[in-house]
Amino acid sequence: MDMFKVQRNSIMLLDNVYFWTSTIKDWKTLLAADEYKIIIVDTLKELVSREKIIVYAFVIMPNHVHLVWEMKTLNGKEMPHASFNKFTAHQFQKLLRQNNPELLLHFKVEETERKYRFWQRDALAVLMDSKEKVIQKIDYIHHNPLQEKWGLAKTPESYKWSSANFYETDLDKFNFLTNITEAF
Repeated sequence: MDMFKVQRNSIMLLDNVYFWTSTIKDWKTLLAADEYKIIIVDTLKELVSREKIIVYAFVIMPNHVHLVWEMKTLNGKEMPHASFNKFTAHQFQKLLRQNNPELLLHFKVEETERKYRFWQRDALAVLMDSKEKVIQKIDYIHHNPLQEKWGLAKTPESYKWSSANFYETDLDKFNFLTNITEAF
């Protein structure tokens, strides 16, 4: 192994807050369509309602998601982030099979454990071990849609698929968010 190559850490432990990024395979903009964003929101809502995770902040971008979240308990034998990836992938496959079978072919893989891969293997998990670090990451998440290359919104709180409005108004239209001040 190259001693200068940085290994991305995707390991998360229970009861710790992490900044987490998961990217769609080959940076395809699968998440540009709202139907796919709704799958992500519904999955997060389900995991929160079952007390598997706490979501402090998020943004859904056209080809990746950023979350500040905490894994609370295993979902059966697996970590909740694995359940998140697995369930959303099944739902993406189902939706593509119905509405866009030619795009589904792009996600086909030759792997023994699956026929399709939607999420890249190198999810990034960064432990949020200080209030300063977590505030910086939440600010980054909320400003991501404003980047020139995306141009998805004029202000953080005007982007629908993010927790920015929750932090601005204290209204949780997603019904799964927890303010980070409850963790730090």
